[in-house]
Amino acid sequence: MDIKAKLKQILIEELNLEDVTPAEIADDAPLFGEGLGLDSLDAVELVVVIQKHFGVEIKDMEEGRPALQSINTLAAFIESKQPR
Repeated sequence: MDIKAKLKQILIEELNLEDVTPAEIADDAPLFGEGLGLDSLDAVELVVVIQKHFGVEIKDMEEGRPALQSINTLAAFIESKQPR
């Protein structure tokens, strides 16, 4: 499973997104607001989930805001922070 597919599955399971399938989450769709509809509490939970599943820490809002824009930006952030 690639990182984007894994992220979608984790979002659905960990944030309890009912009636959403991974196929319905576009890679470039906004995660917050009009996109997937996540809110600020979801953002906090998402930061914890990312660290739990990928071992990657989002240290602050400056780092998190651009990373949490979409599945594409989150996947790129995780890949850039993981050891090679």
